[in-house]
Amino acid sequence: MTKSKPSTTEVHRAIDTVLRGDRGRMLAALSASLGNLALAEDCLQEAATKALTDWPKSGVPHVPAAWLIQVARRQAIDILRRSKRFQERSAELAQLKDEAMQKEPSELPDNRLALMFTCCHPALEPSAQVALTLHCIAGLTTAEIARAFVVQTSTMAARLTRAKAKIKNAGIPFGLPDEDARKARTSEVLRVIYLIYNEGYSASSGATPLRVDLCVEALFMAELLVHLSKGDPEAMGLLALIKFSYARREARAGDRNAYIPLDQQDRRLWDTQMIADGQAVLEQALSLGQVGPYQVQAAIHGLHSAALDASETDWSQIEHLYRLMRRMDGNPVIALNHAVAVGQAGDTERSLEMIADLEPVLAHYQPLYAAKAAMLARAGQISAADTAYLRAIKMSENAAEQDFLESRRALLSGIAH
Repeated sequence: MTKSKPSTTEVHRAIDTVLRGDRGRMLAALSASLGNLALAEDCLQEAATKALTDWPKSGVPHVPAAWLIQVARRQAIDILRRSKRFQERSAELAQLKDEAMQKEPSELPDNRLALMFTCCHPALEPSAQVALTLHCIAGLTTAEIARAFVVQTSTMAARLTRAKAKIKNAGIPFGLPDEDARKARTSEVLRVIYLIYNEGYSASSGATPLRVDLCVEALFMAELLVHLSKGDPEAMGLLALIKFSYARREARAGDRNAYIPLDQQDRRLWDTQMIADGQAVLEQALSLGQVGPYQVQAAIHGLHSAALDASETDWSQIEHLYRLMRRMDGNPVIALNHAVAVGQAGDTERSLEMIADLEPVLAHYQPLYAAKAAMLARAGQISAADTAYLRAIKMSENAAEQDFLESRRALLSGIAH
């Protein structure tokens, strides 16, 4: 029986799937071969363009990522042949030709951590380091990264363009740095992993509130970094934080992917083994006596995980931990979480004052308006809460989140959806 050829829609879907799921591995593998991130990205893009014309005729390959890598390598060979430094790169070309002629591998080599450290090179501005790594490793779109940074999409697009140009012009090499340099750059790598996880666990767009691919990516990288750093307490803190949070994934979405907030989740669905693992990692980190913000945030999640019922949550202790965290990190999103904890601990008026102070800074941050609406409703300011909910709904691009906010807004007037 002749295999039917895929439709254009099926090809586009296959390419989108592989770029979403394996972009980091592919770029890392190509960068390891080429020693050049900018060239690797250009060649991968060319390979994806070629797939749009080849796959409708030949069918989607058994391992699409391997096909793209081999085509990208051949594209790189053509580019290097035309290079003015052709003679100097003859050995590099010979190795690349050998790799390009090999049979497509069934599994991709994993050089993602090396790629992360390359993107976090000190020659780049800190914000550019994180943005570029999110783009290269996790395949986040410019809009998704902009949301993580709480900036406009156009601002982030310009930042990414400058970062790529800097890597190319400065000749930043691919690979893991030595131990001293690795320690100096670990904080940025941790921030990257944290933002990847946040985007996965609270997806900024789409029909579902959870992107498992990004969560798994972040969990893997956190575990890898803990192993590589040989017991860095903040790396362990981040790993514990992710484990505590991801342990709640099954309880977070209801029928038709409806978003279920923490206080309404069925805690019997939580992954108790992952919570226990997170607690063990956190205790090991804290025992080192070098407490940092990721460990504090993990401790906050640990308190949520320890409560068998939402009513048993120790909000007073959580509020105290957020105060401690704010002394370590002046991020306004942390200040917003602190404001929510203040309200949950019983001081609604103070919570609203804190949120109001943050509005100029977080004017484009949708969760601020959702938090504000909830606190206004708690204070009995129904009209103002309705306005805040409407703004939060308008700013959200996630269907499940929009439905949840609509349901909360309906409760203000007793209207059931």
